[in-house]
Amino acid sequence: MSRAAMGNDRELLQRLIAGPVSGDALARAGGQTRAAVWKRIQALRDAGIAIDARPGRGYALSEPVELLDAARIEEELPARLRPQIATLECAWALDSTNSELLRRPTPAQGVAALMAEQQTGGRGRRGRTWASPLAGNLYLSLARQFSGGLARLGGLSLVAGVAAAEALQAQGVAAVRLKWPNDLVVADRKLGGLLIEGGGEHGGPVRAVIGLGLNVRMPSTAAAAIAQPWVDIAALTALPPSRNRIAAAVLEHLLPALALFDREGLAPFLPRFAALDALAGRQVRVISEQQHRSGIAEGIAEDGALRVRIDGIVQSVHAGEISVRAQ
Repeated sequence: MSRAAMGNDRELLQRLIAGPVSGDALARAGGQTRAAVWKRIQALRDAGIAIDARPGRGYALSEPVELLDAARIEEELPARLRPQIATLECAWALDSTNSELLRRPTPAQGVAALMAEQQTGGRGRRGRTWASPLAGNLYLSLARQFSGGLARLGGLSLVAGVAAAEALQAQGVAAVRLKWPNDLVVADRKLGGLLIEGGGEHGGPVRAVIGLGLNVRMPSTAAAAIAQPWVDIAALTALPPSRNRIAAAVLEHLLPALALFDREGLAPFLPRFAALDALAGRQVRVISEQQHRSGIAEGIAEDGALRVRIDGIVQSVHAGEISVRAQ
């Protein structure tokens, strides 16, 4: 998509956010034909924006839409945290916020924060596709350097999950829990997921990109393609959720959590994870390429591995080698 097309689509959506508008008015304002305007409207619909067309009223949004605003997000952050942000950007469309930050240099100090209104190649764990409709959910990635070598990064998804879950609880999503190793869930329905990528030296500095995909207001057109149980924040809160407020809340919790992890490792987060553990005490299936086994989840070990009691013996399950499904 060209920069001009991106700009035109953003401007069109901003005009619809302002209120109903006729096709004639849009055509005059853009110097286009009614047919060209209809194609642009249809492109927004295909991207996940619900737009009604009514005689005498023109085009109107079927549901409220809020665009991300980097300045507003930064303003909502506590003043003490703002110096920790090297860059904060809200893009219109990217293949993936994680992929884009991996292509860029990581700041020597602080974090680079990147969000997008839409991802065309959003990714989850193990290369799975992450549904990324336009202007409905939150796609947020942070790039940061860490000391201590690659081995310390094994628990980073747990740390980021704890911070994100605590942020959502502060925003009224009291029932959110963490499903090891990287899912935010409510009553076994997926609310969000984390993806950690990066690299570096085994004994030296490393860089990590922490990606969060969070269902805020999932459009029905995108929901039809999701194969697993899911939920969005709009279904869990009494008031319509603000993506800007949620982004600020997540950053407010993530920034100090990442700094604490860099200083002290995973240990301070173990009790915080335990308070949010969606699997503890439950029967789970451990699924690997070789076999499927059943056991009882018994929390996480000091290195972030999941502890599972199988045939009376507690075994450690590490992220990346298998997946776990609650029964």
